[in-house]
Amino acid sequence: MSADLWQRGCERLAAELPEQQFNTWIRPLPPADVSDDGDAGVVAAVRVPNRFKLDWIRSQYASRIEGVLTDLAGKPVRLELMLAQRDPMAAPRGALPAHAAAGNAGAALAATGTATSSGSSGNGTAVLPQGLPPRPPAPASSVHRLNTALTFDTLVPGRANQMARTAALHVAGAPGHMYNPLFIYGGVGLGKTHLIHAVGNALLRDRPDARVLYLHAEQFISDVVKNYQRKTFDELKAKYHSLDLLLIDDVQFFAGKERTQEEFFNAFEALVAKRSHIIMTSDTYPKGLVDIDERLTSRFDAGLTVAIEPPELEMRVAILIKKADAEASPMPEDVAFFIAKNVRANVRELEGALRKVLAYSRFSHKDINIALAREALKDLLSIQNRQVSVENIQKTVADFYKIKIADMYSKKRPASIARPRQIAMYLAKEMTQKSLPEIGELFGGRDHTTVLHAVRKIGGERQKNTELNQQLHVLEQTLKG
Repeated sequence: MSADLWQRGCERLAAELPEQQFNTWIRPLPPADVSDDGDAGVVAAVRVPNRFKLDWIRSQYASRIEGVLTDLAGKPVRLELMLAQRDPMAAPRGALPAHAAAGNAGAALAATGTATSSGSSGNGTAVLPQGLPPRPPAPASSVHRLNTALTFDTLVPGRANQMARTAALHVAGAPGHMYNPLFIYGGVGLGKTHLIHAVGNALLRDRPDARVLYLHAEQFISDVVKNYQRKTFDELKAKYHSLDLLLIDDVQFFAGKERTQEEFFNAFEALVAKRSHIIMTSDTYPKGLVDIDERLTSRFDAGLTVAIEPPELEMRVAILIKKADAEASPMPEDVAFFIAKNVRANVRELEGALRKVLAYSRFSHKDINIALAREALKDLLSIQNRQVSVENIQKTVADFYKIKIADMYSKKRPASIARPRQIAMYLAKEMTQKSLPEIGELFGGRDHTTVLHAVRKIGGERQKNTELNQQLHVLEQTLKG
């Protein structure tokens, strides 16, 4: 009865849930131990391989699983989730995921009672990809460069990061299975780095022997230069090709560096081939990257690309309250709303404003209230109250696209400069009272027809191009402050 009820429940869930969700969270579970306690009803006990997956399944799927099993059993069924004991002989990292095996959902789940997150074949036997021998565990002294304070628990969720956070949680729970690579993009200070550190920390908490490395793109560039000088590219390959999870920030810094792109392409291909996971961040979407080989950008776009947007008001308030609590300085909600309404650009600026208020409170020995916050942030509020100027637009757009402010009014015409210049012209028309001739004059004495062309071009593309619309939204929010 137990195997039959669980198998039928899995078949029902496979039909009702999105395929990726089912394959990631339900299919790898071992069959439930189902017992009938008479008056207490039916209990379905499931052993989950790690705490992270247990918490996620409990919060996201437990009630639905109970509902399906209750409906099939014709009486109440209570789901009990418990941690499985670690098996010292479990398959090493690199085992095929359960959903790679053939067979229907129920059969695959019922095949073995000892399935782990590493995966199994259809007959319950752990399998390694061809050509990959079992690896010894990583040494305890491995330097992963992770900030252990940046976890999913310390990341405030909201609409702005909902999709990126959900995708990151899936990767942390089942690395190498889907969303590979995961490409996260957005403006500065929105939490991209926090999110990828959270994935690395979650994986190491689950599997301390996992080979995880976080680094900024500039560090990878430095490693390539160093090994190129020493002619030791085997060392470079040994370092990067053996990872289970590579987390790399700001891949836009690879622009124009051909040897770096070649080595990263080799590392990328090697990691994906052996089902290791890659997560990257950038200030723009893959196809928006400039001076990066198309074969790289096409691979960046081959997995899942998600954006992080500037946080909405409620999320900014939640961030302030949570971070103030972490500093043992509880913040009244009305003060949090006051700060959040006046600091809109990104989380980094929000944290900076919070630090100013907390420091002002400590130094003046005064309680935190709106009057104190207004005094502590008077310089910031003064800046925020100023009208948006064309000069500010030029500086903000130049910073965003990593070009010089002088390029805004120069005669240079490469796409990497002309495109940001057109975007700045469009924003100047949308966000200031300047006329087209006035805007043209501020962009190096250009004719008003040039400005009109830019405004129409960017405005038209914005309606069709979601990536451009996202970038313009970030720029507008930053400029509005």
